[in-house]
Amino acid sequence: MTTTQHSFWQSYSNIILLLIGITVGSIIGIFFPNVVNYLKPVGDIFLNLLFVTVIPLVFFAIVTSVSAIEQKGKLGKILFAMMFTFLCFVIIAAIFSIGAVYLFPTARPSTNAAVTIAENITSTETWSDRIVRFFTVGEFYMLLSRQNMLAMLIFSFLLGIAIRKSAPEKTDTFRKFMAGGNEVMKELLILIMKAAPIGLGAYIAYQVGTLGPQLFGFYAKPLGVYYGAGIVYFFVFFSLYAFVANGTKGIKLFWKNNIVPSFTAISTCSSLATMPANLDAARKIGIPDSVANVVIPIGTTIHKNGSSISSIVKIYVAFLLLGWDFFDFNNLVIALGITVFVSVVAGGIPNGGYIGEMLMISAYNLPQEAIPAVIIIGTLVDPLATILNSTGDTVAAMVVTRLVGEKFNPLVEE
Repeated sequence: MTTTQHSFWQSYSNIILLLIGITVGSIIGIFFPNVVNYLKPVGDIFLNLLFVTVIPLVFFAIVTSVSAIEQKGKLGKILFAMMFTFLCFVIIAAIFSIGAVYLFPTARPSTNAAVTIAENITSTETWSDRIVRFFTVGEFYMLLSRQNMLAMLIFSFLLGIAIRKSAPEKTDTFRKFMAGGNEVMKELLILIMKAAPIGLGAYIAYQVGTLGPQLFGFYAKPLGVYYGAGIVYFFVFFSLYAFVANGTKGIKLFWKNNIVPSFTAISTCSSLATMPANLDAARKIGIPDSVANVVIPIGTTIHKNGSSISSIVKIYVAFLLLGWDFFDFNNLVIALGITVFVSVVAGGIPNGGYIGEMLMISAYNLPQEAIPAVIIIGTLVDPLATILNSTGDTVAAMVVTRLVGEKFNPLVEE
């Protein structure tokens, strides 16, 4: 019993402590609104530490991952089919989420504070200027700014490809430097996130004290939309993907063998911890090892259906707080781009979901006052997001098997 309790605490301690911090901050904001201005600097310090850590972490993580890929023979074909499948799944999840928040809208908090936040932001950029800024910067040092994070992502991908194409004997030192930097920055982010309950608690105290207790009702609706949409996506779309891969037999095989990975995901709250269960499920489903051993490990890092859905909900929440039109066509296009980047970047990085907030700032010029609200949403949706992220890799491997022309060989015939 003690071991079980210890395992539960290891899996959910971060969420529990964050919820405690948020709850305490909310109580302070409700009952002691006169002190919230003194707490806001604590939240600002935490967010600033997060900002300066995320930029180098994402840079090292992407360069290291891309430079490690080797395309030879069948592997190249599998990788192409895998990336196509991942991209389709993530975009489908995002579009489905957009439909969900459109059909079940949330009322904007009617507070002067939210209006004031929105009034402080102006932009004279044209759409063409935004496209240029979305992909590039004019000077190298500008890549280090969180305002240009999307351009930094593109540069990181290109640098990773350049390393992979370079002679190994000439780039070994540089490769090791990138890998070492990746590990160091991961540990630094873990260290900073230990202060998240205090930092976010202080910030939510400021928000509650400023915007009022009605925020609780405001958060409930988008959370309900996320869990409703996520559950429908899990059962309906995963069944559809399994059918595309191997007909009705594929549906039976997937759900019969997806039970253990699903419970593993919700009990560990970790896609990485679920990977062994996914690999075992893939073996029983009959996915060839040449496909499963490539798609599932890489998918654990760069394929996130749950993160795609939560990214849309979080952007929608931020727009509501600011009084902006989320359903403007340009904003929807940027939202789809953000979900793809979040899916690629979030895996393999501790608390990788917070990368989405950084991307939102860069793409939409959001004020950081909107960030704690969407971080809270991200924290509360984590259990379901983990199930969608992790078990989605198995059904993706089934589709890749179909695309590359391989045959299913189930361990137990249906």
